[in-house]
Amino acid sequence: MEWKAFLRTEGDINLTSERKLWQETHLSEETMEVLEEDSQYFIHQSMSTPCLNVVTDADGIYLIDMDGRKYMDFHGNSVHQVGYKNRYVIDAVKNQLDELPFLPRRFTNPVAIQLAKKLAELAPGDLNKVLFTPGGTSAIGMALKLARKATGKFKTISTWDSFHGASLDAISVGGEGVFRNSMGPLLPGTEHMMPYNSYRCFMGDCDGCGLKCLDYLAYMLERESDVGAIIMEPVRSTDIQIPPKAYFKRLRELCDRYGVLLILDEIPTAFGRTGKMFVHEHYDIVPDIVVIGKGFGGGVFPMAGIIVREGLDVAQDISLGHYTHEKSSVGCAAALATIEYIEQNGLVEHASQMEKVIEARLQDMKSRYMPIGDVRVIGMMAAIELVTDRKTKDKASDEAEKVMYRCMERGLSFKVSSGNVLTLVPPLIATEEQLVLALDIVEEAIQHVCGF
Repeated sequence: MEWKAFLRTEGDINLTSERKLWQETHLSEETMEVLEEDSQYFIHQSMSTPCLNVVTDADGIYLIDMDGRKYMDFHGNSVHQVGYKNRYVIDAVKNQLDELPFLPRRFTNPVAIQLAKKLAELAPGDLNKVLFTPGGTSAIGMALKLARKATGKFKTISTWDSFHGASLDAISVGGEGVFRNSMGPLLPGTEHMMPYNSYRCFMGDCDGCGLKCLDYLAYMLERESDVGAIIMEPVRSTDIQIPPKAYFKRLRELCDRYGVLLILDEIPTAFGRTGKMFVHEHYDIVPDIVVIGKGFGGGVFPMAGIIVREGLDVAQDISLGHYTHEKSSVGCAAALATIEYIEQNGLVEHASQMEKVIEARLQDMKSRYMPIGDVRVIGMMAAIELVTDRKTKDKASDEAEKVMYRCMERGLSFKVSSGNVLTLVPPLIATEEQLVLALDIVEEAIQHVCGF
């Protein structure tokens, strides 16, 4: 089936001729044989199998493939805040494995309590109750269930283009076609509104429209009394959409006015990524539920969870999660060590400082290269949007894919989002020198592909 039959959404497409050419040019026969075996046994799906390459090692900011090539990993599925093989996290996990590798439900353990206490100390306001689970998708499910239990209302409002996980309940509140299309009936009561987006909102320019999208939300809430929660990404982690503070200030006001819980999905963005420990700290609001995951486990152990306001501890008579590894001693040790490492090494402050370096460089590139239609930066997250025309904002999707593979040739890996957005998400341990090198590679690739 031709790849053009698919909608370009998140990630590079794994069926393009461009990918095949890159593999034929750069991968050894041995690596191609392993990829073929992988393809034989794993179910094929968009953005995954068939896979691009075989990784056999990872260290710090680098991935190392089967042929010995090193790539700076500026993607990492947002789990690599503290880098790969972080010794501090691994030692904590090893110690916990020797002490208590697993415990069944009904029991607790000291490290789980230490982690919960630490999160309560870090989170603002009365966000001081937690529940853990191994994956972000299941954490979203717990948040949705808690909202129903606490409010007695079953409807949710979320945004189109959002991503909240891949299970049926998560894709129901999510808004990406690559997950929802052809799935049939989804969770009832999951309504959607337009996302904050500075160039695609059909209402016009979000920065200058007076936040008409929230006028529409108010219109929905006025007419639907059974909405229990609004779920949003405070910063969209794929193509890096960053709403202004006024957006979330008004959103919080609307939730309070209509008795709706505000759930913020910070699974890929919490723990220092944006220059704050939690993303909502940029907006000076306290959400009702914060969903965390990905980097929470330090790139070693899958960990996720929810942090909720104390008044929402109302579900004692039901099981919100009841997951086998709910209070995983090993997972909690990894998460606690991750937070300690971030704090002890000043990685939140580092991310804030590197934002200035990245922003200045990308703005300079935008001023000199017409295919760069927009750049967006917060902390150590950056988006470079490639267009064929700055006025029409037509996507330069083919060029974006070519730029990505050109960068891979030179040792830099990142994600292409929305078909035309180069999304750079480096580990928080990346130095200024490494960031400058990566941006040098990106600039050269844009020059090469776009003819400058």
